[in-house]
Amino acid sequence: MNSSWRFFIVVEALLLIFAVWQIVNNVELLLLVLFGIFNIYLALRKSPRSGFQNFQFVLGGLVIFFSLINSPALWVMAVFAVLFIGLKGVEISGIDLTKNAFWRKKQIVMVQTEQLKSHNNERKKQQLFGNQRIGNDVYEWDDINISLISGDTIIDLGNTLLPKDDNIVIVRKGIGRTRILVPLGIAISLEHATLVGNVQFEEEQFSLKNESIKIYSNDYDENPRRLKIITNTLLGDIEVIRA
Repeated sequence: MNSSWRFFIVVEALLLIFAVWQIVNNVELLLLVLFGIFNIYLALRKSPRSGFQNFQFVLGGLVIFFSLINSPALWVMAVFAVLFIGLKGVEISGIDLTKNAFWRKKQIVMVQTEQLKSHNNERKKQQLFGNQRIGNDVYEWDDINISLISGDTIIDLGNTLLPKDDNIVIVRKGIGRTRILVPLGIAISLEHATLVGNVQFEEEQFSLKNESIKIYSNDYDENPRRLKIITNTLLGDIEVIRA
């Protein structure tokens, strides 16, 4: 599980414990919650329920609801959940809320490069679950090879410079959507195989069922700067979009 989601679950669990502590230490709230639970229990005992049992069920639910909203900790839980999920959605979608901010009008961005090093063996740890975004910041290009069991993936190539000749992106995934953002001026080939899923390649769309497909952009044979995308999924869509 992604570390940010672990943090979210831990904070929400702590706030929930604090909310329970607040209710237990407030006798009036505790009695109201117990009264609501008792009414719901009586309503659920009989089947089919009469009109009175339905009234008991609704009354019990309303009593519990109005009792819980008097706990400040539950309000903090709700606000934290809205902020976290909202910011996480912005991160996954790739929207930059500060793109047009005044402090970035004359910003100079330097590409972080590394000294030339010998071709030694390299080993990297990959996450198996969770959403992933590559390309939030400016980075030096290296071929991408991703294996994932479940989760959405966004690969943004707008913050790097693809060298001439062939550049490769490989994505193997069980379940989830894959979106690849490619700058203008780059020729693209896509080789995709899936059990069930849709493919959006620039402005073309295909629906695949236990099929594979290979597509080329119109300038692939003439353009010296090319991107080869190879993807395999069980269930999920892939989008290759000009950014």
